[in-house]
Amino acid sequence: MIVITGAAGFIPSVLVTKLNEERFYDLVLVDDFSKTEKARNYDQKKYRCLVDREAFPEWLKENQRLVQFVFHLGARTDTTEFDVEIFNKLNLNYSKEVWNICVEFGLPLVYASSAATYGLGEHGYEDNHDVVDKLKPLNPYGESKNDFDKWALQQERQPYFWAGLKFFNIYGPNEYHKGRMASVIFHAFNQIKATGGMKLFRSHNPEYKDGEQLRDFVYVKDVAEVMYFLMHHRKDSGIYNLGTGEARTFLDLTKNTFKALGKEENISFIDTPEDIRDKYQYFTEANMAKLRSIGYDKPFHTLEEGVEDYVSNYLVPNKIH
Repeated sequence: MIVITGAAGFIPSVLVTKLNEERFYDLVLVDDFSKTEKARNYDQKKYRCLVDREAFPEWLKENQRLVQFVFHLGARTDTTEFDVEIFNKLNLNYSKEVWNICVEFGLPLVYASSAATYGLGEHGYEDNHDVVDKLKPLNPYGESKNDFDKWALQQERQPYFWAGLKFFNIYGPNEYHKGRMASVIFHAFNQIKATGGMKLFRSHNPEYKDGEQLRDFVYVKDVAEVMYFLMHHRKDSGIYNLGTGEARTFLDLTKNTFKALGKEENISFIDTPEDIRDKYQYFTEANMAKLRSIGYDKPFHTLEEGVEDYVSNYLVPNKIH
């Protein structure tokens, strides 16, 4: 059995599809399944059983002999949430519990970290273990992810294989439920459909023109491919960046959304909300040398390719992947 936590969510549900495509059906999906608005993400998938998030640690202890791999991708991902206790419970302490069970029973583990750990990028975007202690995330979400990375690296007892993946700006199908936290492409599609135009955040940093804030946008299908590779690789444990290695502007992203819809560009700017303005990353770009060095050689979708696939094959027909 392969376990996927957060399985009703965005990235994990796309991983489930990848596993199904590769003829893996003995899957255990873990989440809070009382949130029925996410049911579309898993109700057509092939899997063995659903396990409630709260019951999962005990379930894993009882069923560990049947488990071959654990993908721990479930987390509270809201960067505008400032209740530290929520993140301590769901992101930090829960992850420690999963890690310790994997150690106890010899289970390989891939878990979700985040590029939010890099803060303003003062120390660059290198997935070097030596810089983890120096990083200064901009919000409690990023802090919770960095706190777990730090804790994992300090552990004398570790799973025989583990990888923490620092996800950069992921976009693609199955994110419809994420609200404010969904990708700019998702919001652009809906704004363009409703109003014919798209409003982007104005730059409040004199070094960047409006719309030219840069992020490393990575297509969710590529993220699933990397996790599938690691499931078979099972060596070279550590923390890895997961982006494309090429930063692109929000204008690039939005213009490609208009192009995929066959519509004329109509882009304007609004002030960045004050609650996130001083926590806003103006540049992120993953150094991908480490993942490449262990043998991952598949190309990533370009922004143009990813946006075209997402808009044409999922957003327009309102389909799930």
